[in-house]
Amino acid sequence: MSSNPVVARAGALQAADRYEESKAVLAPHLAEEPDDEWAWQMLAVAHEKLGEYELAERAATEMLRISPGHVGALIRLSGVLLRLGRRSEAREAAEEAVRRGPDAWSSHFALSEVLVAYATASAADHERAYEAACEAVRLAPHEPDAHQAVCFTAVRTQRQDVAKQALVEWLRLDPSNETAQAMYTDATANSPDVTAAKAAEMYSAGLAGAPQSPMLRNGLDHATYRLLRGTRWLALACLAAAGAMIDLFVTAKDPVLRELPVPLGNRLWVLMVMAAIWGFGALLRYHRMRTGVQLNIRSLVRRGRWARIVLGQAVVAMLCALLISQIPWTDRSVPMVLFWAGLVAALATMAYDRRKTG
Repeated sequence: MSSNPVVARAGALQAADRYEESKAVLAPHLAEEPDDEWAWQMLAVAHEKLGEYELAERAATEMLRISPGHVGALIRLSGVLLRLGRRSEAREAAEEAVRRGPDAWSSHFALSEVLVAYATASAADHERAYEAACEAVRLAPHEPDAHQAVCFTAVRTQRQDVAKQALVEWLRLDPSNETAQAMYTDATANSPDVTAAKAAEMYSAGLAGAPQSPMLRNGLDHATYRLLRGTRWLALACLAAAGAMIDLFVTAKDPVLRELPVPLGNRLWVLMVMAAIWGFGALLRYHRMRTGVQLNIRSLVRRGRWARIVLGQAVVAMLCALLISQIPWTDRSVPMVLFWAGLVAALATMAYDRRKTG
């Protein structure tokens, strides 16, 4: 590291995430000392952190001009070129970094990052990315980024158990990392034994620590949508209760139909049963949910087309159940039509809307 006080000051500013100020400090210094490689490296870091990738590339190239083959500059250049979409050049820089610095974990990390960046890359590239990530962990088992690389590449190469282990280790070494937190929450919420309500609670809790995570937001939307899909089953239960009350289901075991109209007491009793189904199946559960989940249910209904569709299907089925059970019918033909209308409305899209996200 340079002992120049200007460079040291720029480094202190960058440690405090004040990259714009560090640029202002480095610019006049490099005008006077254009061959200060550390100053160029720090300028490249500042530009990259600020998303100024073309300027970061220029600074990394200047560092390589001063110190050809510098591993740190090659790694920086590889990352910048990758973000500029120049994949082949980024790969060349990363491979050169590995060739010149085989004992530097960061060079293997850089190569892994380039090779795994595109899902459309060949299986051989993804396998090599995994091997590079494993080498980075071997060289620096204390580095969170190395375990991150193993996690990402293990997912690409269908090594799910390895990915989970790497994720746990990554989170242990860097517990405040929002990406790791989001991935861990997502993996836990998608376990086979986790209900939609529990998944929604997990995503909502995760968003409290990582509010800007698109992964957690999408996960919460999907879990909320699953909750809304469940309302159709409540409506169908009410529809079945209404049909049973008016004897729409004739069987050989019980072929005798009750006389119509159904007495008021029976109709009120079925109404109480329906209220209990919705009270315990939806309202009580809703009130026990986190505020974030409650707010997201309302939000998803406003902005999600499929959320409105499944809720509308539940409403139609429930309306049919109420009409069947609360009107003193003297003939079963209209209630039968209402029953099938409610049933078809609820089941119309159930077979394929599971994969929708709201």
